Amino acid sequence: MNNDINHMISMLADVAGSSMGSASGSVVMELIRAFLVGGVICALVQILLDRTKLMPGRVMVFLVVSGTILGWLGLYEPFLEWAGAGAGVPLLGFGNTLWKGVAKAIGEEGCIGIFKGGLTAASAGIAAALVFGYLGALIFKPKMKE
Repeated sequence: MNNDINHMISMLADVAGSSMGSASGSVVMELIRAFLVGGVICALVQILLDRTKLMPGRVMVFLVVSGTILGWLGLYEPFLEWAGAGAGVPLLGFGNTLWKGVAKAIGEEGCIGIFKGGLTAASAGIAAALVFGYLGALIFKPKMKE
């Protein structure tokens, strides 16, 4: 199945990058792969939300914890290298980032790294989410549901 996916991606990249050089074609292939992987992750999560009674917050926690566990097992890094941003941007990637930060901090600082590592590794993403969320609230004037 992996060969079928790679073949499909390379065909799409050939079509999209046929007038470009080979370096541009490989970039297009990476973009297509990232788009497809991210889309499949999002589609699976949407199916999970639609077919179960799980609340969105629980599904998000499930994704972060799954990314952390996959990182701990050493499975997420090879997947991330193959899928690119399609695997690094969703919440699975956030969980993996937390794991890498915790593992590094435990090695450097001991047990206190359990508490410091994840926040240190993900601080830029957390800060960006807060700032852009606040700016979005200022621009769009959110209202409470009745």
